Amino acid sequence: MHAIRHHAFGPAEVLQLEELPDLTPAAGHLRIAVEAAGVHLLDTSIRAGEAFGAGEPPELPVVPGREVAGVVDAVGPGVDRDWVGRRVVAHLGFAGGGYADQAVVDATRAHRLPDHLDAPTAVAAIGTGRTAAAILEYAAIAPDDVVAVTSAAGGLGVLLVQGVRAAGAAAIGVAGGPDKVAVAAVHGADPALDRRTPGWADALGVHGPLTVVLDGVGGDVGRTLYERLAPGGRLVRYGWASGVQNAYDDPARPVVDVLGPPILSRIAEFERAALDAAADGSRVPYVGTTFPLADAAAAHRALEAGATTGKVVLLVTDPADGTARADRTGAAR
Repeated sequence: MHAIRHHAFGPAEVLQLEELPDLTPAAGHLRIAVEAAGVHLLDTSIRAGEAFGAGEPPELPVVPGREVAGVVDAVGPGVDRDWVGRRVVAHLGFAGGGYADQAVVDATRAHRLPDHLDAPTAVAAIGTGRTAAAILEYAAIAPDDVVAVTSAAGGLGVLLVQGVRAAGAAAIGVAGGPDKVAVAAVHGADPALDRRTPGWADALGVHGPLTVVLDGVGGDVGRTLYERLAPGGRLVRYGWASGVQNAYDDPARPVVDVLGPPILSRIAEFERAALDAAADGSRVPYVGTTFPLADAAAAHRALEAGATTGKVVLLVTDPADGTARADRTGAAR
């Protein structure tokens, strides 16, 4: 098998493509011939050795990546052979192993895919999509809400904008730069605001008082939105990508923290909801940036530089002919 691995924490260059022994699924597990693997901003901080989310520092060397889609090509003892040949998607958990052309996972964590749902979209749904499903449930958005979404051109932001619109509420997207503003607008943000433009916050009141903020950025953007939040409104927080976790102390505008136990306690439920929404078209992930598996370091650099839109996905190519495996069972994006 081929996999991206790093033997030390450090810059993106520590990610190297290596040839490793094929994986053998243990009892209760199955092996996936990977077509697509998801990339997260958290992956970059783990690689750098700077932050590890809810997990512990991984034991090195490590193959990063936590979500994969592809075709089952082997099963371990106790697993029905009916799985072989099935298209599936799975979240591998914090243990990782996703940046590879093979992955093994407990069969209970694998979800079968409908024919029309391609591997890159499924990868976005199983990870980013499950987070969006949880955020939207805990946000409890009503049709009369006016909602601001940060990083509205990112993989999570696009799904949140769609979810806000599906609830009948007004969705204001906040993004950085004209290209990202255009992506947010295409997916339903109205208006889509460029936080790099002076006076951008003046347009936040176009639909009336701001009642909900969905914020994964924090810092100046999060603070600005909170200050524009009407009394009785709420800020739903699911991260601080800016590196600055703001402290808010107005009881009339509470903060709802979503990450951690609220999601983990119901993870399988949120995964299924996200996949169902992607399959029926009600909340479809946008895979805006793809790289070949071998270019994982470039994917990390682009993500860290804020040079990506939508979900970032690694595509696995077949060594025999160089084509993306995802092209064979679904359209690689």
